Amino acid sequence: QVQLVESGGGLVEAGGSLRLSCVASGRTSGSYAVGWFRQAPGKEREFVARIHWSGGVTYYADSVKGRFAISRDNAKNTVYLQMNSLKPEDTAVYYCAAGRSGVYFPIRVADFGSWGQGTQVTVSS
Repeated sequence: QVQLVESGGGLVEAGGSLRLSCVASGRTSGSYAVGWFRQAPGKEREFVARIHWSGGVTYYADSVKGRFAISRDNAKNTVYLQMNSLKPEDTAVYYCAAGRSGVYFPIRVADFGSWGQGTQVTVSS
């Protein structure tokens, strides 16, 4: 089992930036990738970005491509989500999640087996 703890959320004006962090612990060796998801009130949880621990291969949702950047520090077992040019529609609770063992390109909610508690991001207009 992988434990994940997110931090870095907050309130920011439109056009501003935030950096989220996700620290992983436990049996991380069984997971190929870590993803970020978000969930706004009344909406389904949606995929934001993914990065592989080995090689750092990244993948983004179209809605954040060019504005968000995912990165990782393997020595610290930490994944970051740098969010720039934030928009009010980016307001949501952001979750990091570890891909299930054997799933090399996780993207659906069901592809991820461990989740953090979430961190609130609010973008004011």
